[in-house]
Order: sequence, then C-alpha cells, then structure tokens
Amino acid sequence: MSFDDKLFEYTLKAARDFENGFETNPVVPMQDAIDAIEAFDEPVPMGKTDALDVIKLLNEIGTPATTLSRSGRFFGFVVGGTLPVSVASSWLTSTWDQNAALTVLGYTAAKLEQVSRKWIVEMLDLPAETAMGFVSGATMAGFTALSSARHRIYKNLCYDLKKQGLRNAPEIKIVVSADIHATNISALNYMGYGRDELTFVPVDDQGRIILSEMPKLDDRTIVLVQAGNINSGAFDDFHGICDMAEKAGAWVHVDGAFGGWMKLSPKRRHLCDGMERADSWSIDCHKWLNVPYDSAIAIVKDREAMMETFTISASYLTTDGERIPNNFTPELSRRARGVDVWAALKHLGRDGFGEMIDRCSDHAAWFAPELEKLGFTIMNDVVINQIVFCLNDNDDERLDRIFKRVNDSGKAWFGSTKWQDRTVYRMSIISHETTKDDLMVALDAIKDALDKV
Repeated sequence: MSFDDKLFEYTLKAARDFENGFETNPVVPMQDAIDAIEAFDEPVPMGKTDALDVIKLLNEIGTPATTLSRSGRFFGFVVGGTLPVSVASSWLTSTWDQNAALTVLGYTAAKLEQVSRKWIVEMLDLPAETAMGFVSGATMAGFTALSSARHRIYKNLCYDLKKQGLRNAPEIKIVVSADIHATNISALNYMGYGRDELTFVPVDDQGRIILSEMPKLDDRTIVLVQAGNINSGAFDDFHGICDMAEKAGAWVHVDGAFGGWMKLSPKRRHLCDGMERADSWSIDCHKWLNVPYDSAIAIVKDREAMMETFTISASYLTTDGERIPNNFTPELSRRARGVDVWAALKHLGRDGFGEMIDRCSDHAAWFAPELEKLGFTIMNDVVINQIVFCLNDNDDERLDRIFKRVNDSGKAWFGSTKWQDRTVYRMSIISHETTKDDLMVALDAIKDALDKV
C-alpha cells in the first residue's frame, strides 16, 4: 500500500466513524475533550511531520472536540446538517482542487454552477435570465446583491461609481426592517453605509414590517425585507411592499437566508407569495439545502447590473464559456461551491427538497405543543421550523439553568436569543438528520432538567 493509500484509508475510516457516532456521541463536546485541544498550541514546526501522523493527530484530538451541528439533535442555531452526498461531492471537489473563477480553470465547476443557477431560478419562479453568484454566506450574498442594486441606481443617474467613488455620490435611501438580520447591516457597512444612514421600519410582534409605517420610496431607494425572520420564522408582506416599490421605482432585496427555500414547500409555499416580485435575494445553501460550509447564493434579476459590478478585467484572464463565473461574485479565486449545490439538488430533486423542508417544519409544529404541556410559553406563530419560547412564570434565571443542564447532558443543544426585549430560547429544526426519535430524546432531556432544576 502506497503512502497516499494509507493516508486516505485512515481518513475514510475516521470520517465513517464520525458519521456513525451521531446517535451516541454528545451533541456538544465534553469539557475534557475541549481541554485536550490545547495540545494543538505548540511552537511552530521547524521540520516536516509525516502526513498520516498529522491527520491522526487531527482526528484523535480534534474529532472529540467537534460540535455535532450535523446531528439531528442540534437546535441552537439555524444551521443545516450536511447531506452525505454533499460530503462526498466536497471531498471530490477538494481532490480536483478547482478554482471556480474561470471556465478554463474548472470546466466542470463552471458547468455545474450554470446548471444549478438554472434549476434554482426555475424552483423560485424567477425570470430565466436571472443572474446568480456562488458566495460564502448570507453576508456576502447580501453584499453582492445590494452592491448590484446600488450600481443600477447610480447607472440610471449617469453616475460612474467605479470611477468617481462614494465621496461625491448621490444619496441613496436604504430602508430596512427594524428586525433585519445583523448580516445585512454588516453587508451595508462593508459597502460604506453606517447605521445612522439607514431608515428602520417598525415591525409587529412576529418581526414583520408594518406596511403603514413604510416611508415614502423613490427610484433612489433600496428596501430590505425578510423571508423567514431568524427568530420567529415570519415572512414580510412581499406583495404589499413590492406594490409600493414598483410604483416608486425602488429596488427590493429579500434576505431569504433559510426561508427563501420555502418556495419549494408543498404545504407552506404560500408564505413566499410575492417574493418573486423582488429584484434580488440572498439565500444560504449551508442551511436548508444542507451542503458543507461555506455556501450561499446571491440572486439578481438585473444580470447586466451584477456583471458590471463584479467583472474583473485583466489581459491574462480568459473569457471562454457561456458564463464566466468570476463576473458574478466579489471573489476571484474561490472554491467550486456550485458542485456541492448541484449534488444536493440532483440527489434530492425538487420534490425531495420540498419534502425535507416540510418535514422539519412539521417537527416544529409537533414540538411546540409538547413544550406548552411542560409549562413553556411559545412566543411566536410557529409557521415554519422556528420555535421561540420561555417559561410560563417568566423566570429567566431558571430557564437558563434548565437549558444549561439540557446542553450539558449532550443529548440535545438549544441556544438563547433576544426576542421582544427579553431572553428566550430558540429551537431551529433545519437538519435533514432530525427524526421523531431525536425530538423524543430532546423532550426527555428537557423533562429531566425540569425535574432537577
């Protein structure tokens, strides 16, 4: 057996053991495993270390200290659990070592981005020529789409942003939900806008924009709305907002990090009614599509605006192929993220993906009443996969102690959040791994904690 054979055989076994441990290993690592990773903190290596020894060290010390966010019992953040098919495609993509910037650097990568774009556009009921960039996460997806929006507004005003810069640029009004996710604020910060320059629209008790509170819009306005509030899972009124925007010539951007995929749900797609009328969207793939990190898509109806914003020109950069990948993202060198997206979509199909979304949401609809039976108050309308809850007696300190015990048990993991000006806990069911058995384990852990706290 050659050197590489030994290395990859060991790695394959380590990965298989990790996959097989989801049901038995603690969701969050025990303290002794966390303490053990201090072994990595050593002086800079001066000589070589055998590759197999490196991976053994990584596995033996690193794996026990790994949070099982891929587990069906990890509910603390809105993160997916990678599909096995996308784990496999990710391995192969790393082996290929493709830079997805140019077609000539990765013909397969470029083609699969093109195919994935076409499939997703069709799934979301968007115009066939809608453009798409494969980026790292929701922050960069928002940055990419919103930068395209700004380019279009300035071009309409005959202002060349790339040449003349922001200092003397015409003013743009940016209208956002008062409960918009922080990644959108970060994206706008990266574009050069401060919080004081934004117009925040009040929201209702579910985090939805109150239409009557919307300011006057015009053709220099960008409006940010949500498909799936990060806490409640609520959806803004897309038809109402788009009606206003279309009359004024404003640009509407949808943060659909996870809720944007609800368009595929047989039971709940009505929540997305009107979402297709927006001008751009940011959607994560490492959430509900359950592909490996990092992966998201920036979607823009105005293909020309997106290309003019991000196309990089240099004498050595080739322009072969139907779609030059680097024309649609801020990055030049980047991983071939579209391969994993294609693999997941090909594996699940439209119907399978929709069924998975509904299965997760059905789990939430079942779990919320079970929490109520135990003395918890559900603080949101459970419309998709999100549950926000607190104790009936509003004892926040006891609530924290209960869920510290649950989390320390390793049986399940829940995270706290701020909702309606108080500390609450949130359950996000978004992994394809989650089963009814996982929910029962989590419920038993909560019951046990309630008895002991």
